[in-house]
Amino acid sequence: MKDVQHTWRDAAAHLVFLAAFLAVWEFACSRGWLDATFFGRPSGIANFLYEGFVSKPKLWLELGYTMVGTVASFVLGSALAILLGLVFVAFPRFERAADPYLTLLNAMPRIALVPLFLLWFGLGLGSKIAVGTSLAFFIVLSSTVAGIRGVSGDLLTLTRSLGASPLQLFMHVTLPSAVPVIASGLRLALVYSMLGVIGAELMAAEHGLGQTLAYMQSTFNMNGVMGLLVVLALLGMLVTSAMSRLERALLKWQ
Repeated sequence: MKDVQHTWRDAAAHLVFLAAFLAVWEFACSRGWLDATFFGRPSGIANFLYEGFVSKPKLWLELGYTMVGTVASFVLGSALAILLGLVFVAFPRFERAADPYLTLLNAMPRIALVPLFLLWFGLGLGSKIAVGTSLAFFIVLSSTVAGIRGVSGDLLTLTRSLGASPLQLFMHVTLPSAVPVIASGLRLALVYSMLGVIGAELMAAEHGLGQTLAYMQSTFNMNGVMGLLVVLALLGMLVTSAMSRLERALLKWQ
């Protein structure tokens, strides 16, 4: 009961703080102390978001493009990374041979690859998914290899001595033990997938919140820029929260 009361009290304190902050911001703009041309104003931001999501709901389409790109790049990058991680664990010599090339690719700033991806995949979703996938892939690959190799050797030896087959050993010992590390990597990979997609949209795209943000910036619509930044912040918080819930569900057996 006390926890619930503390939660409501904290939420109320945050609401009061935000209301006071927005009121001061609006008052400063109305008095001319703060230039709305450079900082926007809360009433203008609220109006932009209302138009974009309610009266003229164009932003839903842009949000959809960004989310589809994020989810596709996360799923693709994670699946490829987990598969390659399993191959690395099964064939260490192959990992040693591939390691210098993967290190070189991982050290490359992924945003610098956007022009190349644009040439290969065009302005559509393909180039955004390629950037997001390249970011998610290395994060999940590292966590997969680290998670599987971190399984206790004594536990593996004991399981083998009890007659477990390689498949049983993997499914009942190795994989469950590696899940916490892999789940942490997946959570980080989803956030980075979104960052990669939005970063690519900012540079060149036909649709997406990043493309809309770049357009608002080029037309000096600061209410639009601030409104989209709020949407992106809320989206990031939502994604992180969803992955935390998924991680807790995966680790429920612990």
